[in-house]
Amino acid sequence: MIIRIKLNIMKRNILSFLFLFLFVFVINTKMLSKEYDVVVYGATSAGISAAIQCSRMHKTVLLIEPSHRIGGLTTGGLGATDIGSKIAIGGISKEFYQLIKKYYDQPKNWKWQDKADYRESRNIEGEDAMWTFEPSVALNIYREMIAEEQIDLVYNKRLLRDGGVMKDNGRITQLKMESGEIYKGKMFIDATYEGDLMAASGVSYTIGRESNKLYGETLNGVQLDKINTTIKKRVSHNALHHNFINKVDPYVVKGDPASGLLPFISSERPGVDGEGDDKIQAYCFRMTLTDHPDNRIPFKKPDNYNELNYELLFRNYEAAEGPISEMYSYGDPLVPWINTPMPNRKTDTNNQKGFSTDFIGQNYAYPEATYEEREKIIEAHLNYQMGLMWTLAYHPRIPEEVRKVVSDWGVCKDEFIENENHWTQQLYIREARRMISDYVMTQRNCEGIEIADDPIAMAGYGMDSHHVQRYVDVNGYVQNEGNVEARGYPPYPVSYRSIVPRKSECTNLLVPVCISASHIAFGSLRMEPVFMVLGQSAAIAAAQAIDDKQDLQDLNYRKLRETLLTYKQILTLPAE
Repeated sequence: MIIRIKLNIMKRNILSFLFLFLFVFVINTKMLSKEYDVVVYGATSAGISAAIQCSRMHKTVLLIEPSHRIGGLTTGGLGATDIGSKIAIGGISKEFYQLIKKYYDQPKNWKWQDKADYRESRNIEGEDAMWTFEPSVALNIYREMIAEEQIDLVYNKRLLRDGGVMKDNGRITQLKMESGEIYKGKMFIDATYEGDLMAASGVSYTIGRESNKLYGETLNGVQLDKINTTIKKRVSHNALHHNFINKVDPYVVKGDPASGLLPFISSERPGVDGEGDDKIQAYCFRMTLTDHPDNRIPFKKPDNYNELNYELLFRNYEAAEGPISEMYSYGDPLVPWINTPMPNRKTDTNNQKGFSTDFIGQNYAYPEATYEEREKIIEAHLNYQMGLMWTLAYHPRIPEEVRKVVSDWGVCKDEFIENENHWTQQLYIREARRMISDYVMTQRNCEGIEIADDPIAMAGYGMDSHHVQRYVDVNGYVQNEGNVEARGYPPYPVSYRSIVPRKSECTNLLVPVCISASHIAFGSLRMEPVFMVLGQSAAIAAAQAIDDKQDLQDLNYRKLRETLLTYKQILTLPAE
């Protein structure tokens, strides 16, 4: 009897396993053999928005995420939304931030602090949206939004970048992944931060900074001057901010060039002001920190910690001639960070001052690097930043008043729980490739000098770039170069042509993230809410192209505009 029971149980288990195997096999086979209306590569904020819109327009859609986590930077630590102007955000993007507010309106969701104790200037009493949030909350909301739609979502599928894009007569027909899967579609959207699908499709792009002469700009190219001006003669604080204090020595042995340069300082000259180069602004991780003792994991010293990597940090503090708190006239008086409060006693922590979380000059190879090379660059950034935080918190050469502040903070036990170290794995890819299409967004657009006549979105953030390189100046001291901070302009239209390649290169691909823009214009456009808007608009254009059986470059813009407005996209500023 006992033997018979055990055999029956074994049979049931085997049958259950076979059923599950066949179910997964059938689903995967069905997905592989199916031709989708739209294939979206990259489940960033833009990719998610695009997929949702495709579903709402009754188009079959596949959303491919190369990693194990969706949401990009929005779920990867960038909870302090760089919004610029809220009136420019509509559609699915606005819907997301309204869902954020709905979540935090519930008292049960305030575990680590009282709601009444939370204050952040981005949020205004009486608004129907909220612009700051925890990464885990953003992730869950994205998951819920996707679950409500008809979206096929696959994880950990990376495009085969060499030969993985099949084209026929200027149209992409299918994508092949590294793991061998083939996905077919009528329209394709590249929503990655890197622009891998765009590049593999033979579309023109650029990397780095254009010269000011190319597009008639003033804030592009090398920015050595501490103060610059926009085309309209508005002041831009450039090398003035996020730089070293005076007289920080760059050599391993102070005053001895023969001893060699300290780590992460370029031996090359920085270039001529306003001239272009192939360098890109620095990356970092947007850290989610907490000072709540029950949720805090203290900063840990990396196994490969190298003290010399932080010698410039020590020297910057040691060069202070007065109190440490008076080293800088802006930001936190002691610590090189922007520690923006998030709900539940957490932060979105970003770079500030001369030596901070930005790993300046260590990302130049990233846009074109192989996946394996990128992983090494990401690991180097993670080790650098983990080492930086441990140094600020515990190293004896850091002033005591600084250590006291930083050691109260740590990473969160309840964030990024899939990672053993509880650090985000989403590197802040501030820029990589940028498409070159029939319309290039430039500084002239940002300042309202040139107005796109085919808007699909509004962008409302100032022109912004983080530092690009670290060098030795003519006086023999270390300096950072590349920062640009030009603010104060109203929102401006983003051209449809800036997300569509040239017709001669590809007729069924949209690029809402690595859009056609100059370096400095991209510094205004590269905000997560705007990427979401652009992703939704890209999906609307894709649906129209399918329905009208047209190439993307031939769409009737008037019809596109009407549909965009139907789905609550903001295309013009409200009348005053």
